Amino acid sequence: MPQDSNKDREDKGRRASVEGFANEHIVVGLLMKKYQNVSLVDLPLLPYDIIIVFKENDKENIIRAQVKSAKDSIKFVGGTRGGVDREYKSGVKEYTQSTSTSDIVIGLRAIGKDSFEMYFVPTILIEKLNQKSISLNRIVKLKDNYPVLENCKDKKYILAKCTEYGIIS
Repeated sequence: MPQDSNKDREDKGRRASVEGFANEHIVVGLLMKKYQNVSLVDLPLLPYDIIIVFKENDKENIIRAQVKSAKDSIKFVGGTRGGVDREYKSGVKEYTQSTSTSDIVIGLRAIGKDSFEMYFVPTILIEKLNQKSISLNRIVKLKDNYPVLENCKDKKYILAKCTEYGIIS
C-alpha cells in the first residue's frame, strides 16, 4: 500500500510540474499577443520565468515576471521544488518574491478548458503586504489589469492603485 501512495504522490507531482510549465507557456502566449516582445527565460536558477521588454524613448524597460498557478490564492514563495523532482540540490533556499528577485508575479487561473485570468501582483505590493500568499478575492482588481503590469516598477503608481482598490490601506 505505501507504494501506491508514493505512486499517487509522484503522479500528482508530475501533473503539477506539467501544469506549471504549461502555465508559463500560456502566459507567454497571452502576453505576446498584446506586447510582442515577450520570452520565456530558460535559466533554471533565476527567480523569474518570463521577460517582457518595452521600448521607451530608445531605452528598454525589462520586466521580470514569475508565473504561479492560481486557484483560490497566489503563493509568493519560490526556491522550493515541486513536481516530480523534489530533491533539489542547487543550494537555492526558500524565498518570498521581492523587488530583488522579480518585478511582478503573474497568477494564472483557469476559468474553463481554454479560458484564463491573469492576476498581476507587483513585487512592490508583495513587499508592502509582507506575506507569503494572497487570496484572489482580495486582489480581484488586479485581474487582467494591464496598466498595473506596465507600471509594476513605479512604486508611487502601484501603492496608489492598490490603496484605491482597497488591497492596502
